[in-house]
Amino acid sequence: MGLLDILLGRTKPAPPDLDQLFGLPSAAVTLEAAAGFTPTGQGAVCFATVEGAAFAQAHREAQALLDADAGRTGPPVERVQDAYGYSWLVSRRAPDQLVELVNDLHAVNSALEASGFGPQLLCSLAGFHDDTGRRLALVYLYKRGSFYPFAPLPGQAQRRDNALEIQLKGVLADDLRMEEDLSRWFPVWGAPGL
Repeated sequence: MGLLDILLGRTKPAPPDLDQLFGLPSAAVTLEAAAGFTPTGQGAVCFATVEGAAFAQAHREAQALLDADAGRTGPPVERVQDAYGYSWLVSRRAPDQLVELVNDLHAVNSALEASGFGPQLLCSLAGFHDDTGRRLALVYLYKRGSFYPFAPLPGQAQRRDNALEIQLKGVLADDLRMEEDLSRWFPVWGAPGL
């Protein structure tokens, strides 16, 4: 960052640090103790789809890596395209296999990044729920290197529980690098894995 950036108030965003994903299991313990949310066993990686053989090959390799895991419960990893044209690679595990789910998310991100497609990575999420039916995603912003909670309100179309999200930001601050800029807490409506 140069002097002009400092004078104009520009900041350099934190570089992606995929190892931040490994903080999710300890955050899950905190989340359950403080708010009663437990893992669903579902997670996903979102990326902007790119046309071309190189991207298709990188995607196939990432999916084959995850599909080859003999310990997987449920269907193999699946690719889903959302209403906005983004692609999601969805992983499903047993709810008590959060560590394995995190490994899946990390592997997909790493494979795409190593193939030169880091700029297409948008976010990763791990799903949680509580006994009352509330859903929650802990969303990792690839380009920011930080997390934020996303809590859609049950039974209400595209409304979120902002109070719960702010509460959980404070609860999880010691476990995860939380995104400080609330304008970057994008809603991930209908995200697979949530």
